[in-house]
Amino acid sequence: MHRAAGIAAVVLAGGLGAAAAQEGTMSFFVTSQNPGQGANFGGLAGADAHCASLAEAAGVTGRTWAAYLSTSSVDARDRIGSGPWVNAEGVVIAESVEALHGEGNNITKATALDETGAMVNGRGDDPNRHDILTGSMPDGTRAAETCGDWTLGGEEGAAIVGHHDRMGLDESAAAMSWNSSHASRGGCSLPALRGTGGDGLLYCFAVD
Repeated sequence: MHRAAGIAAVVLAGGLGAAAAQEGTMSFFVTSQNPGQGANFGGLAGADAHCASLAEAAGVTGRTWAAYLSTSSVDARDRIGSGPWVNAEGVVIAESVEALHGEGNNITKATALDETGAMVNGRGDDPNRHDILTGSMPDGTRAAETCGDWTLGGEEGAAIVGHHDRMGLDESAAAMSWNSSHASRGGCSLPALRGTGGDGLLYCFAVD
C-alpha cells in the first residue's frame, strides 16, 4: 500500500513537473526559423507574433513576447520589459536592460538557444546563422538600417545585425557584439541575409 502511494506521489510530481514546463520559465530565445520573407515581418507586430508563435509551439504559453528590433521611431531596448531573462535551460541571460547592454550580459553561442533549447549555428558551422536581426546600436537604440522598419524583403534596404556567438572576422567590439555588428548587404531578402552569415533570425524576449 505504501509502495503504491509512493508510486502515485512520483507520478503526481512528474505531472506537476510537466505542467510547470508547459507554463514555461523561458523568457529569452533566438528564433529557430524565419517565416520566409527575409526581414519583412510585416512590421514589429508581425515580428512579435512570430516570437509568440514559436514559443507557444515549444510549449511556453501565457507570456507576452517582443522581438528585439528597433525601428525609425522605437528603440529595441524599450520593447522587451525589465528582465531578468532566462533561456530554455533556465540560464540567466541578463538581470536587467542595463545588464543586457553592458558587460554583464550572458549572450554566447552556448546560451543564445532557440525556443526548443537547441544551439543555433555560428561562425565555423555550416551554414553559419549568427547574424541576428536587430536594427540597433550597441546600447539598444535605433540605427538607420531597419529594412524599412521590417517591411522590406527584397533587393532594397539593409538591417543592422548582431552576432549571437560573439565572433566575427576579428576581435573588434563590433565583430563581437551580440546586437550591433554590421549592416546586411544585398538587400533584405532571405538569400541576401544568408549571404552575410545569417538566416533572418530574431532575439525574442518575454515582456512579462
